[in-house]
Amino acid sequence: MDIHYAIGDVHGRDDLLAMMHARIEAVHRVRHEGKPGVIVYVGDYIDRGAKSVQVIDRVMRGVPGFTSVCLKGNHEQLMMDCLETSDPEVWVNWISNGGRETMASLGLSYDTARDPIALAKALGAARLQWLEALRLTYQAGPYLFVHAGIVPGRPLAEQKEKDLIWIRDRFLDSEEDHGFIVVHGHTPSEIPEWKENRINVDTGATFYGQLTAVVLGQEGGPRFMTIEGAPGPGP
Repeated sequence: MDIHYAIGDVHGRDDLLAMMHARIEAVHRVRHEGKPGVIVYVGDYIDRGAKSVQVIDRVMRGVPGFTSVCLKGNHEQLMMDCLETSDPEVWVNWISNGGRETMASLGLSYDTARDPIALAKALGAARLQWLEALRLTYQAGPYLFVHAGIVPGRPLAEQKEKDLIWIRDRFLDSEEDHGFIVVHGHTPSEIPEWKENRINVDTGATFYGQLTAVVLGQEGGPRFMTIEGAPGPGP
């Protein structure tokens, strides 16, 4: 298995992501030089943080010398739902969950809410193409990477998209052997969680001012790296 770095929910904290990318480059250069490196983003690039569109652009650019794997989070889906309709209920659902900050980072005012054409134009063709290509799952070695989790006891091929990006208690409370260790985000914790059947790398980039990555595929087992900043939407 190549060396994998799985980064938790960024939520518009481009400042923390920039520092995490630099940390990954430094660690890989010192500890894993010559080995292929893969950066897996578990989704929720946007919303709540002030630099949501900048996070998308940074992830799209990638880190030189590393392969990027980009998963879809529920917040990307909330925004993508708004690209399809002017239904106020759909738009309020996104905006009330941090979409207002994403709109601001795109140069859109609240007055343009419910305007899918304006949103699509602000995102632009390249970002739209990237959003459409986001994956729901990725497997490497003994690990399954997914945004929120899986329904315990259900074969991977039968998992539903809604569960993969939204599930919480049914998955989090399960002690079942899933056949792989699930690496996920979605549910923020003040410290990363490492259990027998799952690893949670969402440490609340906006809630707690922390962005975490887990290093996998190295001797000695998983290792966490956390970048700390101030809580809130960021600079």
